[in-house]
Amino acid sequence: MRTKTLVAALSISASLTAWGATADPALIAKGEYVAQAGDCVACHTVKGGKPFAGGLPLETPIGMIYSTNITPDIKTGIGSYAFEDFDKAVRQGIRKDGSTLYPAMPFPSYARVSDEDMRALYAYFQSGVAAVSQPNRAVDIPWPLSIRWPLAYWRWMFAPQVSSVVPLKGDDPLRDRGAYLVEGLGHCGTCHTPRAVTLQEKALSDDASGRFLSGGAPIEGWIAKDLRGSSVTGLGRWTEQDIVAFLQTGRNDHTAVFGGMSDVVVHSLQHLSEPDLRAIAHYLKSLPAGDPNEKPLATTTDDTASKLHDLKVENLGGRVYADNCMACHRSDGMGYAQTFPGLARNTVLSDPAADSIIRIVLIGHTVPATEQAVTAYTMPAFGWRLSDEEVAAVTTFIRQAWGNTGTNVTAEAVSSVRSTLSTDTLNGARGALPAGAVEARLSK
Repeated sequence: MRTKTLVAALSISASLTAWGATADPALIAKGEYVAQAGDCVACHTVKGGKPFAGGLPLETPIGMIYSTNITPDIKTGIGSYAFEDFDKAVRQGIRKDGSTLYPAMPFPSYARVSDEDMRALYAYFQSGVAAVSQPNRAVDIPWPLSIRWPLAYWRWMFAPQVSSVVPLKGDDPLRDRGAYLVEGLGHCGTCHTPRAVTLQEKALSDDASGRFLSGGAPIEGWIAKDLRGSSVTGLGRWTEQDIVAFLQTGRNDHTAVFGGMSDVVVHSLQHLSEPDLRAIAHYLKSLPAGDPNEKPLATTTDDTASKLHDLKVENLGGRVYADNCMACHRSDGMGYAQTFPGLARNTVLSDPAADSIIRIVLIGHTVPATEQAVTAYTMPAFGWRLSDEEVAAVTTFIRQAWGNTGTNVTAEAVSSVRSTLSTDTLNGARGALPAGAVEARLSK
């Protein structure tokens, strides 16, 4: 038996080595581009770890799962996968042993990926990625939720069959290409589309419901925003060029990237070709607002700017803003284009959920550098010295000033977000202060 096993293993290794040696370099290069468009590295690489070796913890409503090793290592990766095994895993969510993958793997979206792109992707992962011997981690999900066989029923009910995906052949090839990238490879709906109680996305493509890309639930504390045509919460006031600039550099004249989207820009979107970025922008601009009865933002703003300029703000939020925020974001809330994001009429601030803004105020954020925007700008953290009441007051202030339409933020909401953050994260700036200064400030 041991001899047969050894012979089989050597046969698999020899056949894969031979296949890799003859793989078309152009096909491998195309596969690398497809992998970048799909942002495979984001989930399958631990910070500081080897590319695609897996092990990244992914929090789900039922517990923690860990991404798998997708390098061509024979024992711990996908080195023994034939193309058919690889295709089933990516587009159908079926592992080589026949069990179903957890839907943290966006196989419902990848069902739209073309056969041609799948073969290129396979060539890249078998011949363009270094093999890493790193065993996969078991899921940290309590029994009986850890039982896998019910996942097959979930897949059967909510994931489209590859054969049922109708190729796009409309009268706008640019929009079709954008739809392919957004709905398929880019799997944007995974984060930006609301989910049902059974965890499936409420829409996998644009339909009459208007739910696709209308904004998702918090992911690791960040709100995935509305990408439809709303002028209040979405991209209604952005041009196609605004969208291209944001995807390429993580910033534009309206806003700057934050949260998990920062990694998407760094690892995926900035590497896409200009035509593909324009296709994505063209497709997104074709999506109407999710609510057809939405009232547009008022064209006029309030007197916030003049009050701040004259330092005549009377409420706590205005005073906190004047003391801590105005130097960068200005009294008119316009910020400095491509440097410090504008707050006036910023659609993120009018979102019903304020989690992202609270989080940024508490822990700060760095807009990452990209190939075409080489300077990283950092907003400092304020959670170590502002109380929950002060953070609530200033976030309420900016959500309602300069024409923004956000609702009030409570101290309880701030406390809830703060409770999810580690002490080290909250106190990241305390090294610049004398010992005990942070404790004295927070004890007031």
